[in-house]
Amino acid sequence: MVDPTADVAFSTAESSLYNNIQALLEEMNSQSASQKGMLRWSLQKMLEADPSCSVSLVRVLVKELEKLGTISKTQPYLHVIPMLHTLYYVVIQSGAMIPTSLYQTVHESLMKLLTLPSPYSAVALSTLRSIKMEMTTPGSLYQRRVMAEQNLKNEHFTLREKVFVLADPAVFSAPLEATVRAHLEVSSLLTNTSTVEKNVVLRVLQAGLGTTCQSSRLAQALEALGDHVVEKYFQEVAIVVEQSIKHGAGGRANYLNKLQHIYRDILTASKDEITKTDHGSSVCGTEMPIPEIKFLLWRDEEDLWNLLEKFTLRCSPHSSVDEEVKYKRHSVQSVDSGIERGLKESDFDDTERHLVRNPVSAFKGRNAFRRTKSLDVREKTEAFPGSFPVLKEDRRRHIARVVVMGDDRVLGRLTRAYHSIRERESKRLILTKKLNLQLYYIPVTAEPSLSSPDSPRQGEGSLSLASLLGRVDPLYNSNINGLGAEISKLAGMHSYHSQPSKDKLFLLDTLCYYLHCGTQPVNLPLYSVKMTRSSCNVSSVVEEVFVSHLEADVPEFRHLKEMSSKKPSAHRRKTVEVFGAVISVRYTKISLSKREVVKGEAPMACGVVISSEPAALTSGEDYLTVRFDSLNPGYNTKIKTQNITIRTMEQRTLSVCLDKDSRRTYTDVQRIEISPCLVPGCSIRSWFSISNDGELPLSKYLDTVLSLPINTFTGVTL
Repeated sequence: MVDPTADVAFSTAESSLYNNIQALLEEMNSQSASQKGMLRWSLQKMLEADPSCSVSLVRVLVKELEKLGTISKTQPYLHVIPMLHTLYYVVIQSGAMIPTSLYQTVHESLMKLLTLPSPYSAVALSTLRSIKMEMTTPGSLYQRRVMAEQNLKNEHFTLREKVFVLADPAVFSAPLEATVRAHLEVSSLLTNTSTVEKNVVLRVLQAGLGTTCQSSRLAQALEALGDHVVEKYFQEVAIVVEQSIKHGAGGRANYLNKLQHIYRDILTASKDEITKTDHGSSVCGTEMPIPEIKFLLWRDEEDLWNLLEKFTLRCSPHSSVDEEVKYKRHSVQSVDSGIERGLKESDFDDTERHLVRNPVSAFKGRNAFRRTKSLDVREKTEAFPGSFPVLKEDRRRHIARVVVMGDDRVLGRLTRAYHSIRERESKRLILTKKLNLQLYYIPVTAEPSLSSPDSPRQGEGSLSLASLLGRVDPLYNSNINGLGAEISKLAGMHSYHSQPSKDKLFLLDTLCYYLHCGTQPVNLPLYSVKMTRSSCNVSSVVEEVFVSHLEADVPEFRHLKEMSSKKPSAHRRKTVEVFGAVISVRYTKISLSKREVVKGEAPMACGVVISSEPAALTSGEDYLTVRFDSLNPGYNTKIKTQNITIRTMEQRTLSVCLDKDSRRTYTDVQRIEISPCLVPGCSIRSWFSISNDGELPLSKYLDTVLSLPINTFTGVTL
């Protein structure tokens, strides 16, 4: 390992932290799936055990970011985002007062990173906003995050968050379900409202007052006060924080002044109960409390809608979710969590404002302008990701974080549920106005041999989408793909009824890290499939959607295919005389000129396998790979397309399975029509109806194909 003292001057403690950071970065490049994520978790636990080391850790991180910002433009920036996420976590978790001079250095380093291509610049900008908020109002990030996640009542900050974990019953056996439930729902046993409020007051006063705050004495004073008195001081701190954020940098002095008054009042109110004298400035730990998590087996796809509706009703008890809302041109949205990124444009200096208003000048490199349009236009026109035009942010919308656990099949179920929600919202705004939906995915499989997405079989296995996300985001691969393997092992534990101890919350802590730092989505394109079925001489049409996989076979040839796959290749040609059924195919060929070339074929095949190839992997456009399987492998054919129609001949039918899920199998299918799934209610006509001047300034930038936005740490890097 390179000696950190060769380039910059580090203290002994900082050298140790530097080595930890370098080991964390090296883990991203490792191909081994064992113990992935443990280094990050160990660093997190070290910070929780010794909050005073946070200042040293920030120094190490900012020096590392300065080096990354000077890398040659030909080099990748893979380490930028892990450093930014680590920096954000340290700042929000730190109980120590970070010097203004250090914050200024951090600010300068982040400003340089705004010139990188997206998504690096997007994460850098998000981190910069958080840092600026914490500079002007120390402790605000921690307070807002805790208040939202713990649903603490306050009239000045009403944002609420809820975490739903939906597990696929096809993957989760009874022992595995019980074990995971015990690990996740223990969060409700580890926290209570009074303790959380004490920690918020302690954390904000420590961060704001620094060495003038006698932390141990303050902690003892808060313990001595009754819960109703702590509630009073908590509300005072919350009001002061929100007022300071509203006033911006100009209100910092007044903010610190008010914190000093609250600090003195607390010590005075409990002076008769304090027995310990503290003349030092040691920092008391106030680790981030675990959010309340609702875990359930996802048996009915309507469960997701019902959960979101109940959450919305609980957050807005005085308004009906069934109210009719007209589409407005000046709708509002929140493209992020609405917690730590609540800065006004006036809070930025001229340079930052230029970069925000003119992102093309900030994003350089291959496909920079195309990615800029994605960041600056598409994301800003997605109220419920991808639905209606919006022009400004709204901090009033609550956040529902939905985590699905399972293999490719659970993402197929999520696709159907998400599409259904979007269809409902296109007809009547029920959730969109009040809710910001964020989707997360933790891969888990019931097959022990395929428990890791790093397995070479995963391209065709049950975790192909997890493998895709891991390839486009190394940080997701090292933390979340490795977590899925650890979850699979939990089924073998016999003591799943007992609650895990606080020092063994690896699963819960990693999930929280994912929820807090997984802000960059990878958009998986959805495809519509229209199936014409024939049963009892009556034709019917079924419309479905899929995200990764469609497989269709001719039942009459299924046994021959199985027999031919078992026989030696030398005898296969002699025993198999029929290649398959005649299938009529009409498709649009993908060409470099982007001209539509319609072609028709009539191959003989016993089955068809269609796989989605997202632009995240192709660095170009989304397309489908269609493979026609013959009983003689030498006659297999493969095409690439976005639109295809398949029709059986000779009175034969197909059996169609979507997203590798046997629960989504359709029989007696005579015709299949596949095309990109369009955003419900986002047609050119609907856009024209909401445009006052008849112009469509945004329509040419809109990607009307509906995508499933799965949150990752890095997102797509082109």
